[in-house]
Amino acid sequence: MIIRKYLDKDYQEIKRVWEEVGWIDPKEDHGVFKAFAQSSRILVGEINGAAEASVFSVSGDVNYNGVPLPLHGVAGVVTSRVARKKKLAGKITAISMAQEASQGQCVAGLGMFEQGFYNLLGFGTGPYEHYLSFDPADLKVAPTKRTPCRLGLKDAEEIHQSRKKRLQRHGNVNLFPSEVTRGDLLYKDSGFGLGFRDEESKELTHHFWISPEEVEHGPYNVLWAVFRENCQFIELLGLLRDLGDQVNLVNICEPVGIQLQDLLRQPMKRSRISRRGKFEVKNRASAYWQLRILNLEKCIQNTHLPKNEVSFNLELDDPVKEFLPPEEEWQGIAGEYTVTIAGESEIKKGFRKSLPVLKTSVGAFTRMWMGVLPASGLAVTDEMAGPENLLKELDHTFLLPKPQLDWDF
Repeated sequence: MIIRKYLDKDYQEIKRVWEEVGWIDPKEDHGVFKAFAQSSRILVGEINGAAEASVFSVSGDVNYNGVPLPLHGVAGVVTSRVARKKKLAGKITAISMAQEASQGQCVAGLGMFEQGFYNLLGFGTGPYEHYLSFDPADLKVAPTKRTPCRLGLKDAEEIHQSRKKRLQRHGNVNLFPSEVTRGDLLYKDSGFGLGFRDEESKELTHHFWISPEEVEHGPYNVLWAVFRENCQFIELLGLLRDLGDQVNLVNICEPVGIQLQDLLRQPMKRSRISRRGKFEVKNRASAYWQLRILNLEKCIQNTHLPKNEVSFNLELDDPVKEFLPPEEEWQGIAGEYTVTIAGESEIKKGFRKSLPVLKTSVGAFTRMWMGVLPASGLAVTDEMAGPENLLKELDHTFLLPKPQLDWDF
């Protein structure tokens, strides 16, 4: 097995692997793979002269409590049918992380196919995302007064810029290459966008992109809804309501800080009536993305939490080292540290004898640091242990809004 950089000659072989795992249909692919290949840095796993596995990496940033931190987006890990169970995917992903960390990326993120595999590389699971399915005619918002603009593939660059300029909240991700958005638009022929422009500048300020399961009556899946002010989100909901004469169901991810059920008529009754039907009204939750810290020093230095100061010794384990060859400069972030979390946080190597010790994995520590779960909860379900008083102090210190990527990859 050889792990190396992607070459142009690998294009058809890696595309074949994407087809084998069902990511693209060879009969329907209209440039999806090409768009993602152009947007990514790619590492390849070669077996017997053929590219049988790959990792696609995309640059971006993640909002940490108002501070954008450089992000390594693991946008695609694929292994062919002949390369399974050889730890090839884990090794390529680890090497891609090492290379990106050496280039200054602070955090790595990905969408997981199942919980457990990427934990072996130090990733920790994010919070539950809430998905609501409802009849758009039941929205308690005013109909739109303005006429929306149609959006399509020709508007890919404008749509991408609109996504990057959306209202930024804790945990939000931006992916930099515009080909990422172009690939999203290409995934389904029936996908479409509607939105609104600023009346003076004509800039696209808020919009949504929809992928219908069935064009006539739905369900309509809102892949993203982009807005810069909450009133613009309400206007987008009004636009969805306008579609309710024909569309029976909309599926949408609930934005942070908004409880969509407040804006629905009789949600419980509608759920009972539609139960087990094609257009079932329901509310479900899914934790499907993971993050991990790549550069501990930069992440702690950019942690500004002035409400409560806590100092502790950190004994950090990082399992990624088991997948990395010795020649890689970055070998994970395992070690012993002294950490102070405050308005201006600090980290130093080594222990200070007078301080309590927090023993944890990088995945569990990342979850606490991001505000996914409190330390006391992670001590029950994840790899985190420490004195009870320290766990309580950490609970009161990492009081952060729920992190939400708001941009899948």
